[in-house]
Amino acid sequence: MSTVGNSGDELRQVRERIDAVDMEILRLISERARCAQEVGRIKNAVVGTGEEGSVQYYRPEREAAILRRIKERNPGPLDGEEVARLFREIMSACLALEQPVKAAYLGPEGTFTQAAALKQFGRSVRTIAMPTISEIFREVEAGSCDYGVVPVENSTEGVISHTLDMFLSSPLLITGEVSLRIHHHLMSLEADTSAIRILYSHQQSLAQCRGWLDRHLPHAERVAVGSNAEAARLASRQAGSAAVAGLPAAEIYGLAVLAQRIEDEPGNTTRFLVIGANDAPPSGQDKTSLLLSCRNESGGLHGLLSPFVEHGISMTRIESRPSRRGIWDYVFFIDIMGHQHDPKVTAALEALKRSALLFKVLGSYPVAVL
Repeated sequence: MSTVGNSGDELRQVRERIDAVDMEILRLISERARCAQEVGRIKNAVVGTGEEGSVQYYRPEREAAILRRIKERNPGPLDGEEVARLFREIMSACLALEQPVKAAYLGPEGTFTQAAALKQFGRSVRTIAMPTISEIFREVEAGSCDYGVVPVENSTEGVISHTLDMFLSSPLLITGEVSLRIHHHLMSLEADTSAIRILYSHQQSLAQCRGWLDRHLPHAERVAVGSNAEAARLASRQAGSAAVAGLPAAEIYGLAVLAQRIEDEPGNTTRFLVIGANDAPPSGQDKTSLLLSCRNESGGLHGLLSPFVEHGISMTRIESRPSRRGIWDYVFFIDIMGHQHDPKVTAALEALKRSALLFKVLGSYPVAVL
């Protein structure tokens, strides 16, 4: 009996400590929120002077630096990623007190692109669904949204070419990146896969699940649509159909999940870009994206890239796309480590500018933290 009594006293004491800690957390969050309101007041005063061009409410480089610091100094027992996610939501809610962020994404509701937007900005962001990648760019260019989130490459299927092509003519800059682990699920109104005659999904998702679909749904017609959420919407209205999409789409459209994680590659990941009108200052760990072209001659590309070697700069990605200026004429999309204002990167870019036929900095931005 005494053991039970001692255990009860110990449990009560721990719960009392938890209650006290919760109240202290609440007090500190409220204090942070009041500080955010004060920041908003100061920035709004600047806007009132007519100098609003210098005011940015969302500061991606500052948020990235804070989240990295939180992860580095996290004492546990919570995982660093989990603690960073908690702080992301606190920062998101506090930013909404200054000025709510509006972010356009590839809709409808329930897409992976919306999930990437929520991961980047937190759940206090106002997400606005757009039917196409082109319209995301136009919405941000017009100033109707502060930022846009667009997919750019998948670890299984490679680059999303339409996103890259938009940068050929758009004035927008890359201000951030998001990496999202992609899990695909089979969902339907039907209770069994034997009843499925038609399957809807985005063409990238169909490709990422090709092996599983060949084995389990070899006779179902596969129809590519604009997004996985649109696929789920169609499946919710048609007997004998199914969709490959993410779990949020199943919840939104009232579908039963018949099979989970059907992607062929377990590490399937998609990288998204955050686009906006303003460049991001250095955060300490940054990437720079470039759009380049060179003369179509022997050694042309080698000569174009040599400044990176000379200045010790790591190139993390290169993609070629037709330039649309002539047959067999190409441009190169290149990612390098470092910010364009870092001395080594600045020197390399000056050398590139002198030798490249086309030279465009698409943006410097923090390396994805979460």
